[in-house]
Amino acid sequence: MTRTDRKALAYASIIALGGFLFGFDAVVISGVVPFIRPEFELNEWWVGAIVSAPSFAAIGAALTVGPVADYVGRKRVMLVLALLYTISAVASAFAPGASTLLVARLIGGFAFGTLMLAPIYIAEIAPARLRGRMVSVNQFNIVIGFSAAYFANYYILQLSQSESAFATSLGIDRHAWRWMLGLESLPAALYFLFMLFVPESPRWLTLEGREDDARRILARITPAGQIDEILGCIHDSVQDATRSLAAKIREAFRPELRLVVIVGLIAAVAQQSSGINAVYFYAPTIFEESGVGTDAAFAQATYIGVVNIVFTVLAMALIDRLGRRPLMLAGLAGIAVSMFLSAWGFHTDEPAVVLAGILGFVASFAFSLGPVMWVLFSEIFPNRIRGVCMAFMGIVNSGVSWFVQFIFPVELSLLGPVATMAIFGMTAVVFLGLLGCLLPETRGLSLEELEKELTGARVPR
Repeated sequence: MTRTDRKALAYASIIALGGFLFGFDAVVISGVVPFIRPEFELNEWWVGAIVSAPSFAAIGAALTVGPVADYVGRKRVMLVLALLYTISAVASAFAPGASTLLVARLIGGFAFGTLMLAPIYIAEIAPARLRGRMVSVNQFNIVIGFSAAYFANYYILQLSQSESAFATSLGIDRHAWRWMLGLESLPAALYFLFMLFVPESPRWLTLEGREDDARRILARITPAGQIDEILGCIHDSVQDATRSLAAKIREAFRPELRLVVIVGLIAAVAQQSSGINAVYFYAPTIFEESGVGTDAAFAQATYIGVVNIVFTVLAMALIDRLGRRPLMLAGLAGIAVSMFLSAWGFHTDEPAVVLAGILGFVASFAFSLGPVMWVLFSEIFPNRIRGVCMAFMGIVNSGVSWFVQFIFPVELSLLGPVATMAIFGMTAVVFLGLLGCLLPETRGLSLEELEKELTGARVPR
C-alpha cells in the first residue's frame, strides 16, 4: 500500500467512526429493554416504538442528508451528525420517562445519516482497486460498535449485581440502563473532534468548481501522475450536473438508470426485511425466549458481536477479490438456512440450536448484505446524482428497518418465535431469487467507468 493509499485509508477510518456510533447506538437498546419495560410499565407497542425510534427518525435523515451534503459538502453535514449523537446519548441517559426517552432516541436517529453519507465520502476518495475494502471499513466499525455495546451491556449488568462500592458510588446498581445509554457520549464527542481534521471530498469540490482545492486534497491521497486523469474523469461525469434538486430526482428515474434503481431498491428492502435489526436490537429478549435466563441471554448476545466482527473482516478480505455478487448471493442463502434452523430450534425447545441458527444468520449477514449493500450504493449511482439516489435508498432502507423493529415485539407475542423466524427465512429466499437475476458485478472499476457501463443497461428478462 502506497503512502497516498495509507492517507486515504486514514481519512476513511475517521469517517467510519460514525459507523461505530451507529452500531453502538443501535444495539445498546437491546440491554436497556429488560430494565425500562417494568420501570416505565411499557407494553409491546411502547417497547417497539422506543427501540425503533432512531430508524423512524433516520427516514427523515435519509430525506435530507444526501441532498444537503450535495449542497454544503460531506464534511459539514457529518460534523452536525456527530454532535447529534452526543446530544442523544446524554438526553437518553437522563430521561425521566418513556416519552423523553423516545424523543432522545429520535434525535439520535437523525444522526444515523452517517450510515448513508460515510460510504459516499469514502467511495469518493478511495482508489478503485481498494474501494470495496475501504467502504467496508465503515461496516467493520458498525459491527465493532455492535460488539462494544453487547459487551458494555453485559459488563454493566454484572457490575450492577456485584454490590461493589464502585458500582454503588456511581449509582450503577440502581441505574444500570442509564449507564448503558450514557456511555455512548464519550465516543460521540471524540468523533466530532476527529472530524475536524478530515478534508472535504475532492469530487464534491470539483462539482462546486473549486478545482484548486480538489487538486490539493487529491495530492494527499492520489499518486501525482494520476491527478489530472482523475480530475478529467470527474469533469466528464459531472459536466451536465444541475443544482436543481427536482431535476436530479427526475434524472434518477430516467429509463437508462432503471436497472441500478431497481437493484438498489431490492437490496435496500432485502437488507432489513431479513430481520437483522430484530436480532440485533432484541438479542437478549430472543435468547430468553429460548429458555435461558437473563444473565445467559446477555452473555449469548456478546457472541453475536464476536461473530459479526470475524465475518465482517472476512468480507473485507474477499469483497475486492471475489466481487460483490458472490458474497451477496452466498450470504442470502446462509440467512435463509440459518433462520429456518432457528425456527426449528424454537419448535423443539433446543436453546443450543436457536443459538447456532442466530449466530449463523449474523455470520451470513456480516459477509454479505451488511457491507456489500453500502458498497454497491456508493458505486452504482452516477456522480452527479449520487447524493439524491443514496437518500432515496436510505429512506426505503430506514422505513423497512423501522417497521421490522417496531412490529417485532408484537409479532413475537402474537405469532411466537417459530413463525417469526420462519417468515424471515422465507423472505431471504425471495430476495435471493431476485438478486440472483438482477445483481451486476462492480468490482475493480472506477466510479466513472461504472457510470458508463451501467447507465442504459437493460433489466434482464
